Amino acid sequence: MSKHIIITGTSRGIGFEMVKQLSKQGHHILALSRNEAPVKALKLKNVTTFPFDLGDAYAYKKVEDFISSTWHHVDILINNAGMLLNKPFAETNISDFEEVYKTNVFGVAELTRVVLPFMRQEGHVVTISSMGGVQGSMKFPGLAAYSSSKGAVVTLTELLAEEYKDSGISFNVLALGAVQTEMLEEAFPGYKAPTSAVDMATYISDFALNGNKFYNGKLLQVSNSTP
Repeated sequence: MSKHIIITGTSRGIGFEMVKQLSKQGHHILALSRNEAPVKALKLKNVTTFPFDLGDAYAYKKVEDFISSTWHHVDILINNAGMLLNKPFAETNISDFEEVYKTNVFGVAELTRVVLPFMRQEGHVVTISSMGGVQGSMKFPGLAAYSSSKGAVVTLTELLAEEYKDSGISFNVLALGAVQTEMLEEAFPGYKAPTSAVDMATYISDFALNGNKFYNGKLLQVSNSTP
């Protein structure tokens, strides 16, 4: 059955691949990214896209208006957008942390809050975290802002699962290991990850469609490498 799916961070990498895969399966997609051009160029009839900045308070109203006027309900939200900063902690200032947290934490919380009233029973909110945000995992210098923000959304997911436990909506978080994306290449030039964006997109898409039958309030580690 066709579902209404919102995906953030769709201009490249994993998000872009998920748009292609899930739309090909017949689902209706709202693809949200600051740069909507790559998705628009695909010219997929069941995909809607417009510029969306997680740091822009007015952008959320646009999403809310689209859902209420066109879809009326949402089945799946995939919080995939992320900002990766690789910078020594001694050189990192408060504005660096604010910028990372605005995308990786505050944006996730606000979009989820806006979308939840439109979700029905068996809805699924999937948030993408990182292995670096998992307590007890190996940590890497330079990722203080990024990894701590990814740890925050793990706890946020657990809290929302508890707060909405009577709603029938599931909240899960996937902690990804290294995936070969443009964002990884920019942060770690020359590093070759063992997993492609296409393969990870396939896994996340399937989990978003089916994982809520088996999990709620859970962190799943999706990694075959360190990092």
